[in-house]
Amino acid sequence: MPDQSRKDAVILVVDDEETNVLLLRRLLEQAGYSGVVSTTDPRQVLPLHQALSPDLILLDLHMPYLDGFAVLERLRPHIPSGDYLPVVVLTADITAQAKRRALAAGAKDFLTKPFDATEVLLRVHNLLETRRLHRQLQEHNRLLEERVRERTRELEEARLEILERLALAAEYRDDATGQHTRRVGQTAALLARALGLPQDQVELIGRAAPLHDIGKIGVPDGILLKPGPLTVEEFEMMKAHTVIGARILSGSRFPLLQLAEEIALTHHERWDGLGYPRGLRGEQIPLAGRIVAVADAFDAMTSGRPYRSSLSQEEVWALLWAGAGTQWEERLVRAFATVMSAQRPVEGVYAG
Repeated sequence: MPDQSRKDAVILVVDDEETNVLLLRRLLEQAGYSGVVSTTDPRQVLPLHQALSPDLILLDLHMPYLDGFAVLERLRPHIPSGDYLPVVVLTADITAQAKRRALAAGAKDFLTKPFDATEVLLRVHNLLETRRLHRQLQEHNRLLEERVRERTRELEEARLEILERLALAAEYRDDATGQHTRRVGQTAALLARALGLPQDQVELIGRAAPLHDIGKIGVPDGILLKPGPLTVEEFEMMKAHTVIGARILSGSRFPLLQLAEEIALTHHERWDGLGYPRGLRGEQIPLAGRIVAVADAFDAMTSGRPYRSSLSQEEVWALLWAGAGTQWEERLVRAFATVMSAQRPVEGVYAG
């Protein structure tokens, strides 16, 4: 055991016989242990343990007021789980039954009275060395766990960044700023929170929503960037971006991508059942898809597109209220109006 560790080790000696205490103190101090503390009153063990956090306890088994078993029972709840505190039981006659009882209560070793100096020092040295190695192992495990957490954090951040860049790659097809996906994610999270969803669900929707239009990757530029109205055939090809996006995101075991797949497929469904691609109606449409439908429509109307300019707030809200109960769930439009009026109050704009 390193000299400094020996010097710093705190050893608590507990024996109701003063002569035994003096003998053990002298023996330990001559061997270089400077942190020896002692008591002849077993009732002081718990306060001393809490004040000093000893590295080893030498504990007499038969004492007045509290015997060694009772002391061990009192100590047990105060020893942190996973900690290694060696307790050496001191006794003149240890039976097999008493040994089993002491070991079950937390004792690690035994010293028989009268003491053999060499045996005492070897037992103390070995147990303190075991404690030191145990603490080293705990610290090593702590560092490993911290590195694992840090690495997991880095992988999660990298995964989220890849998904953001994937969403941007699709969005740059028809949005030169690339901000539409980000805004839809923020707006969807805002609306999810206004609906009272749990925070983890709010965050999941906020992260999955930007991938709603990832299927645009599969739509030809001639259709996606067409400045005028689409033909029936072209609109059918445009609608396919929902299915394409769901296919791109399908098969994942991660909740984020599973939700993103659901949103990509359903964010163009309508409350009245006239949406696409499956014509779902009302609550057949997953809540996340209904939320993103509102967020996406709001941002699309307030942002410029190749085929039209952005609309004013009055025009946007007139269209949202006109579609409440048909294109979008009315409850969501009302919740969104409440949130937006609190954030950017403009008289009359948000009233339905």
